[in-house]
This record gives sequence, C-alpha cells and structure tokens, in this order.
Amino acid sequence: MDQRPEQGPSTDRSAVRSTNPVLSRRDAFTPGYQQASYQNLGYQQQYAQPGYGQPLQGQQPYGYVPQAQAPGGVMTINDVLAKTGTLFVVLLAAAAVSWFFLPATMLYPVAIVSSLVALVTAIIITPRHVVSVPGIMVYTLAEGLMLGAWSRVFEYRYPGIVSQAVLGTLAASAVVFAAYRYLNVRVSGRLRRIVTLSVIAYAVVAFINFIVVIAGGSLGLTNIGANAGPLSWLFAGVGVVLAVFCLLTDLEECERGVRMGAPAKESWRAAFGLMVTLVWLYTNILRILSFFRGN
Repeated sequence: MDQRPEQGPSTDRSAVRSTNPVLSRRDAFTPGYQQASYQNLGYQQQYAQPGYGQPLQGQQPYGYVPQAQAPGGVMTINDVLAKTGTLFVVLLAAAAVSWFFLPATMLYPVAIVSSLVALVTAIIITPRHVVSVPGIMVYTLAEGLMLGAWSRVFEYRYPGIVSQAVLGTLAASAVVFAAYRYLNVRVSGRLRRIVTLSVIAYAVVAFINFIVVIAGGSLGLTNIGANAGPLSWLFAGVGVVLAVFCLLTDLEECERGVRMGAPAKESWRAAFGLMVTLVWLYTNILRILSFFRGN
C-alpha cells in the first residue's frame, strides 16, 4: 500500500486491476472491452487525444460520421452509488426474511442452501462479457438469505454481536474510503499481485473448508467463540485484511471505469463487486467479535 500523487488518465489495461474476482476481468472497464461489447451494434468509442494529423478541437474532417455512444450512456459515480444502494436494499430485505420469519430449526439449512446458490450464481455470472442484472439479483437474494440466517445464529449465541459487526464494518469502510479519497492510498505493483494471489488462495481454502463442513467435518478454520482456536483467528484476520485491500482496489477500479467511459450497465458490475467485498468484510468482523465472547 502506498501514497502517490494524482496521475492523469491512462488507457493501459494493466494500469489498474482489482483484486476482487468480480472486477478483475482483463476486459472489464477498458476501452477494448467497451468497443468489443458493442461492435456488432455499430458502437465505438474514441480515446485518442488531439495531436499531429488530427483535427483541432471543434473541427471535424471531411466525411466525418459521428460515433454513437454506447446504449444507455456511460458509467458515472452516481450510477455506481445508486446501483450499490439498490443491491443493499435487496440484500437487507432478503436478510430480514431469514432473520424475522425463519424458525430456528431452519436457519442452518437455509444458510447452507443459499450459500450454494450464491456460489454457483457467482461462478456463472462473473466471467460473462455482458453484465447479467438478473443474475446479480439472484446472487444478492441468495446472499441476503444466507447473511440473515447466519447473523441470526450469531445473535442467538451472542446477543448484540450483529449490531457491533455492522458498526465495525461501517467504520472500517469509512476509514478505507477516507484513506483512498484524502490520502490517495492505493494498492499497486508487487503488493497488488500478492493480494490477488492471496485472495485466490483464500477462496480455494474457504471452498474446501465449506465442503468439509457440509460433509460433517472441520478444518478448524471457521470456528467461533472464545475457544475457536488459532487457525480460526488467523483465517478471520487474514480475511479482514484482504477485504480491506480489495475494497481499496474496488474503489480504484470504479474510478477507472468512469474515467474510461465504460457503458452505464457496467455500474452493476462495479456495485456487485463492492457488495461482495463489504459482505466478506462483515462476516469476518462478525467472527472475530465472537472470539471475545464466551461459549
């Protein structure tokens, strides 16, 4: 993590790459992606700067045909904020269903099934060139059901812990945003590559642990409570650190999408990535707080 002065816009595809798998596509938020996505519809985007051999500003060459904008306009920060807010409303509504209406005996089954649905949906929609808004909504609903069920389980065992985790997540997010906005903190170079590989490794280990837990076993990585053990402490702590790094790169990736003039629909992808990171941060903070509670 470093602090560096403002830099001008860059069209280098490798200049910014999110460590979040949702936003780490090599063609996401880039001029090449935008052109490829709409070339069959006749849409192209001009990124060249005026220079030698190019018309001066305000003048067009003979025979010039204006280029059409991508359908729906281009991505803006307001779009990303609006879409992120929409997803969180859906997420919280689904979580409220699990929290208020599920009997205690159904919390674990619903949490496991909704986790599987969310995982499969994410695997399907993340690699797609075209943003799937219905797919994102399905993921958000499943994630909300899972989040509400697990949160209710924690609240049963440790009263008041959910509100503490929510406040902790909001505080951590505010600090990250302030560091990004006012201190110009970025994740770059070798550190970015290390974080990316670490996120992939973490996801693989988490998936293996999930399968083992479903099968009735335990690797000792996701225990909760005062006697969770060192592996659970380590796994949750690493999760928080990686989530913070991912949030920094998510913000940078969103800013790059706006700067590059990505299609407006890409704001759904950006919002999706932010939601995934924030939920990940919340779940790890929730587990860490449980370590300080009695069993």
